[in-house]
Amino acid sequence: MAKKRLIARIDVKNEYAIKGIQLEGLRKVGNPNDLSQRYYRNGIDEILFMDAVASLYGRSNLFEIIRLAAREVFVPITLGGGIRLVDDIEAALHSGADKVTLNTQAIRTPDFISEASKIFGSQCILGSIEAKRKGGSWEAYCDTGRNETGLDAIEWAKRLEGLGVGEIIVTSIDQEGTKKGFDIPLVKAICDAVSVPVIACGGAGTPAHILDLFQKTTVDAVAIASILHYNLFSIEALKSFLLLQNIQVRV
Repeated sequence: MAKKRLIARIDVKNEYAIKGIQLEGLRKVGNPNDLSQRYYRNGIDEILFMDAVASLYGRSNLFEIIRLAAREVFVPITLGGGIRLVDDIEAALHSGADKVTLNTQAIRTPDFISEASKIFGSQCILGSIEAKRKGGSWEAYCDTGRNETGLDAIEWAKRLEGLGVGEIIVTSIDQEGTKKGFDIPLVKAICDAVSVPVIACGGAGTPAHILDLFQKTTVDAVAIASILHYNLFSIEALKSFLLLQNIQVRV
């Protein structure tokens, strides 16, 4: 069985790392490159950089940040936000990213996923789902959780797999930034619906929240932000706790 991964998520706005609650009310939390280097030195498995305002500008502004990070960080780096063209993916990879994650453009032009997967390989292409609970189901949102799509999040996950993504990252808008735990039913439903690896994001505030996620779902990785940015728990403490609970993580 593959070991569970811990991924540091760093959202960026105007060259600052930021953090909000339910993708709103953003506040500065530091320099993104300083954070990525610290998390790498402390044992994080991967880094996810997300451009929080790419949808406003129609492009990603993180290529220089990725270039700087790749000089000092030697774990897989994923770039998300503002990826709309094959050229954008090429630029991300040439900057030092190992993978890109697509949400808004995938929803607007699903064939872009298939094209990108054929050119770069599915291992480079992640499908991102920003999901918000609607009654007894979840709706996928785009533009950093700003706009409804009318798509059922679970059905959209299945379609993303069919289009060729190598992984899916699901962010619960309801739980994001709250530090109150994950939307376990959402993550479980997506894990049960697809066979590609799933990364869960949104809600981690304690090691017990991550343990609960790993015990109750088949998720492959967790993306965490507040728990690291606000120094609530160290990466070493998280991994030690999980290992004591018989959750196999990378050390």
